[in-house]
Amino acid sequence: MKTLYKLTTGVVTLTVLLSLTACSGMTTREKNTAVGAGVGAVAGSVVTGGSTAGTIGGAAVGGVIGHSVR
Repeated sequence: MKTLYKLTTGVVTLTVLLSLTACSGMTTREKNTAVGAGVGAVAGSVVTGGSTAGTIGGAAVGGVIGHSVR
């Protein structure tokens, strides 16, 4: 069981590190849009109690707001 836990931890860590490098070529506006969509998705999910529609709606609204921020 410990071996599986260590393997899972390593894979998750590697995935997070690789996903962070994917943002290095993005413009500031693209980064703001991505962050806004992420925050909006979490907020929409929390406000609607985990509803899929609320999560998607929050991501859309957050992405638009993030895109508008300079």
